[in-house]
Amino acid sequence: MTTPPATAAQAPARTAAIWAALDPVVSAGPPLQVLDVGGGSGMFAVPLAQLGHQVTVVDPSADALATLHRRAATAGAGERVRGVQGDGDRMLDALPSSEPYDLVLCHYVLEVVDDPASTLQQIAGVLRPGGRLSAASANRAGAVLARAIGGHPVEARALVTGQDPAPARGGPARRRFSPDELLALIAGAGLEPGEWRGVSVVTDLLGASTGADSDALRALELSLAGTSPYRDVATALHVLATRPGA
Repeated sequence: MTTPPATAAQAPARTAAIWAALDPVVSAGPPLQVLDVGGGSGMFAVPLAQLGHQVTVVDPSADALATLHRRAATAGAGERVRGVQGDGDRMLDALPSSEPYDLVLCHYVLEVVDDPASTLQQIAGVLRPGGRLSAASANRAGAVLARAIGGHPVEARALVTGQDPAPARGGPARRRFSPDELLALIAGAGLEPGEWRGVSVVTDLLGASTGADSDALRALELSLAGTSPYRDVATALHVLATRPGA
């Protein structure tokens, strides 16, 4: 039995705001050529393939790509998903062809690549004119609030100034962005960013054991995603951008 594709009305509350922005792009019209940079095990790739789109996922983890292929096969969309091992900041070396993409997903990648500006420039280079970029990244204000609520005021204060709050924990330093910083990065790559949304305004603060009704929580997230001041402290930021020239 296959799982139906996620949409804003069906997706988990945590990602509902992203799907709400993507739905008008992916739910009507002909199949799209989609590139998912850092798409891992297919949280977005598999539902998009179920909608009929051809999806290429570039990810450095062989284990994640193996999970991607299993999930796609189980969902009946295996022939529309291709996994390629490679890094987000060297994706041009990994891509199997130079054909342009209609849609590129770059979700939670800019925080960890060596050079976010270079990654976005590479994405702009593989988008067709009129193609869209879906970019999601960690929101600095939301991270400050989460660390403060979690009882870590020193780490929260470090985040205010853009520092990695816990560099000794291992792994690469993670960046967090303000909305203006993210929009400027996207524009610097020659793309035209649309209005930004907040992603997971309250869901991540509640935790998995909250017991809140999932439909009500999803509806709340969708209502808060574009509304200040609530979106300002969301866990993440989301922007749809367009390559000019269509």
